[in-house]
Amino acid sequence: MRVLPKPWGRLRYTHTSTRTYATLAESRNARINAFVHFSNGSEPGQVSPDGPLSGMTIAVKDNICTSDMPTTCSSLMLKGAPGTTSLYRTGPDFQPDFSSPYDATVVQLLRTAGAKIVGKTNCDEFGMGSLNQCSVHGPVINPFGESESRSAGGSSGGSAAAVATGLCDAALGTDTGGSIRLPASYCGVVGLKPSYGLLSRWGVVSFADSLDCVGIIAKDIESAESVFDCLNIYDPRDPTAATQEVRGKALKSVLSDFLDTGSLSGLRIGIPSDYFPRELHPSVVDPLRALLADLKAHGASMVSVSLPSTPYALSAYYVIASAEASSNLARYDGVQYGLHVETPPGSDKRKTASVYSHSRSRGFGPEVKRRILLGTYALTADAFDNYFLQAQRVRKLVRRDFDRVFRAPDVLSTHLETNQAGVDILIHPSAIRTAPQLDRDSTGSEPNLDSYLQDVLTVPASLAGLPALSVPMGFGEDGWPVGVSLVGQWGHEKTILNLAKVLGVSQLSP
Repeated sequence: MRVLPKPWGRLRYTHTSTRTYATLAESRNARINAFVHFSNGSEPGQVSPDGPLSGMTIAVKDNICTSDMPTTCSSLMLKGAPGTTSLYRTGPDFQPDFSSPYDATVVQLLRTAGAKIVGKTNCDEFGMGSLNQCSVHGPVINPFGESESRSAGGSSGGSAAAVATGLCDAALGTDTGGSIRLPASYCGVVGLKPSYGLLSRWGVVSFADSLDCVGIIAKDIESAESVFDCLNIYDPRDPTAATQEVRGKALKSVLSDFLDTGSLSGLRIGIPSDYFPRELHPSVVDPLRALLADLKAHGASMVSVSLPSTPYALSAYYVIASAEASSNLARYDGVQYGLHVETPPGSDKRKTASVYSHSRSRGFGPEVKRRILLGTYALTADAFDNYFLQAQRVRKLVRRDFDRVFRAPDVLSTHLETNQAGVDILIHPSAIRTAPQLDRDSTGSEPNLDSYLQDVLTVPASLAGLPALSVPMGFGEDGWPVGVSLVGQWGHEKTILNLAKVLGVSQLSP
């Protein structure tokens, strides 16, 4: 049996101990590689001393813009690349890391609420990955265990590892197909992917626009809820933001009575039978059974439900996400945006492809290149109907499956039908196994199908745009953390957060 290291203990940050904090944080970070940049203690603007998040330390994923720290998306394309043109260079070979001239909306809201932004966290390049190995900064090491190296999960593995080691109270991440819930499960922390459209994406570097969500990784439910409440504000600069009217409709059907009484009588919990594939490791199921027994003891009723489109969700997700990534990353051509590599002597500079190809080949990593090629093919005239449109049809079926089993109506639908025989919350394992072994020598050059399978249980909620909360629920037989996911109807973050409070969910100590 593996011997767990001593608990890290949580670092406390004060304005008078900036240097001490940075020294201790860098020492801890040396082993896990969670941070790629630490704050120097200065803030671009006034931070509220008595805001709702005053005294809370928060890290920000490296694909969310900050005006006082670089934003590289863990890619060579932005690490060592000028912001727009060569005007920023001070020498023929010098190209600084990209630094945004503004804060993303979510970062602005954190500062206004009094939170201290302590640094930027490592991630898979442009958010593409499940194990946080596809990073120009190197892989993130799961903080559990010293004798063996395992993945912290991706793509927000740096954020999860930073919280798990006590380097911050909470961290922002992004979730496209499970990039918050997988790291939260592997690292034994709380991970919330909100409903699509609730938290602003303005200032977040796009991977797949119809799937990307800003989310929160935290040490406990209370911290996650506090950050969510501060960020859950309509932003007119985000064209995908849900309107105030829609948000209000969703709040009317949120369940909160059981939080006051502690009784879950009348609460219907759905157990999706399709979320137990053959790849699911048996030891992951044991903590889920313990949770269900606890829920039943609190008065909740269990209902087996079927979501028949689930087996097709993963394939549809990779087609849609890759197609959107192909379009979004086209802007990084080495001329207007991103790393510029001079064309070799003798190249025909009259051809655009000759100028772009060298910069893109050097700037993008293997995983990003794979997805760009897959997405570009899916959008071609020959493949569009058979792949992209078919994936969109599957996405609609996945959404209909959820609407059919939930009791609360979908406020985004034109038909607000209430299913009295439906369930209030769905519960399933967050991942098919505990944290996988980390191959330190892997650079993502060789495709590993197992890494793509890690998303199989998290992708359906992403395709449907539903809120999902991964909570730590003990350890597998190998002694590594196991997470369980609570999924609610659109806009029902408070329902799943309140249920987690009743269960007394908190971070697992490494």
